[in-house]
Amino acid sequence: MGFKIIEIKVSTGYSDAELKQRIAKELRMAEFTWQIESKSLDARKKSHIHWLLRIGVHSSALRGKDPEPKGTLDIPYKKRDQRVVITGSGPAGFFAALVLQKAGFDTILLERGTEVERRALGIAQFEKTGQFNPLANYSFGEGGAGTFSDGKLTSRSKHISRERDFFISSYIDAGAPAEIRYMAYPHVGSDNLRGVVKRLREQYRALGGEIRFETTLTNLEIEKGRVKEAVAGEERIQADYFIVAPGHSAYETYRMLIGRGVPFRTKNFAIGTRAEHRQELINKAQWGIERLPGVKAAEYRLTSDGDGKHTVYSFCMCPGGMVVPAATYRDINIVNGMSNYRRNGRFANAGCVAAIHPDQLAGRQVTPLEALDWLEELERSFFAFSNDYQAPFCTISDFIAGTEPREIPETSYPLGLKPAPLWNMLPPVVTNALRAGLKDFDQRLKGYGKGILLGLESKTSAPIQVLRENNGVCSGFENLFVAGEGSGYAGGIVSSAADGIKIAMQIVEKEQ
Repeated sequence: MGFKIIEIKVSTGYSDAELKQRIAKELRMAEFTWQIESKSLDARKKSHIHWLLRIGVHSSALRGKDPEPKGTLDIPYKKRDQRVVITGSGPAGFFAALVLQKAGFDTILLERGTEVERRALGIAQFEKTGQFNPLANYSFGEGGAGTFSDGKLTSRSKHISRERDFFISSYIDAGAPAEIRYMAYPHVGSDNLRGVVKRLREQYRALGGEIRFETTLTNLEIEKGRVKEAVAGEERIQADYFIVAPGHSAYETYRMLIGRGVPFRTKNFAIGTRAEHRQELINKAQWGIERLPGVKAAEYRLTSDGDGKHTVYSFCMCPGGMVVPAATYRDINIVNGMSNYRRNGRFANAGCVAAIHPDQLAGRQVTPLEALDWLEELERSFFAFSNDYQAPFCTISDFIAGTEPREIPETSYPLGLKPAPLWNMLPPVVTNALRAGLKDFDQRLKGYGKGILLGLESKTSAPIQVLRENNGVCSGFENLFVAGEGSGYAGGIVSSAADGIKIAMQIVEKEQ
């Protein structure tokens, strides 16, 4: 059986029958099988928007050979006596636990929040009543913060092809759309992610893995650089290895680790607010029309030099989505974005943030603990402004001009808006950069200035980073690893999962 890769352009509303006909015409043959290798939207010319497809075709009439198979993640199994305790069931923690369980280790996965079914109920109740549930919210619970997001699976991390393939295959096997394997900008959607996370949990348990929900890591017992026990309330769990994957929102976990001698340093991160527009406005700006057959909703990615010192960029764009109350604790008011697989909501939203270093915000060199304190104080100030979870807001034009908003517009945000001088609520250095960036965005994306800005976007990445050795172990420790976004070395679902997988494989190789 011969093989050939071809590249073709098709209309956005193409059908499988039309695609097969195009392939047949391109190759001048009738008998073949095919699969999509990659798919991306070309919208550079609004008069000719189309899909670019890379197709792998098999046929006895072709002479080419199949491409060399890609390297896969080899997880050698043998029954082992070692136990590994993993904290945090987000992508990094869960996939570390899954790999180790597949390799024959005895694994225990601790999750401070609830399982995804109860988590969804807690979130729905929060949005209805404004009563925050510390065990079931947008930040904490099974699957991590990414479970209730757009489920974007893009990553700029290098050298993670095997880990990424294992992750993508696991997601598809658990019910994620098969297209995530080949789309240029794949996404799962929050509605699909809930089922994916649940089925992955069932698979992990079927392998013998143990998950303990509503169980918070409170301490580590350490002796001469070696962790002996994980402490979770009154419970003490002994193990040979410990992986902490808390995400970047669990401040008390950070503080505990620092207090126990785990070394961290400050690093660049980004803060700002979230921009919201009518989805039709974004569609028209990107496509020239309000609807495009075969494409769910238009996206945008914007970057500006800002004030010349701090880059301003859009972050976590959610087409057809909603802005959500992403409070991590009861007296913190922050926002995030999410969307379902169909991306069929009336609004589009994206973070609008400025890249900065904690030292620049404080005006002096700060320690990791001071950086956390500063960020937490900012998050609490947004709650204090509303004294609840209403999102402080203004229009983009208000922010640029420094004028108070006059009317409260329609929004996807479920807990209401409160007019606010956002330019005064953010640090001046951030405000100055955002003003310059917003002016630039309005020039580059028609109608951008008609949107609103709401809430505080403070969870782009961690402001601190753990010090790790080449094998991933925390510097100064023999058997402690900090993984995923909480480590400061990953950002997003894919890179976090890959980080957890790499750490797990380091443990597997050491115990061969």
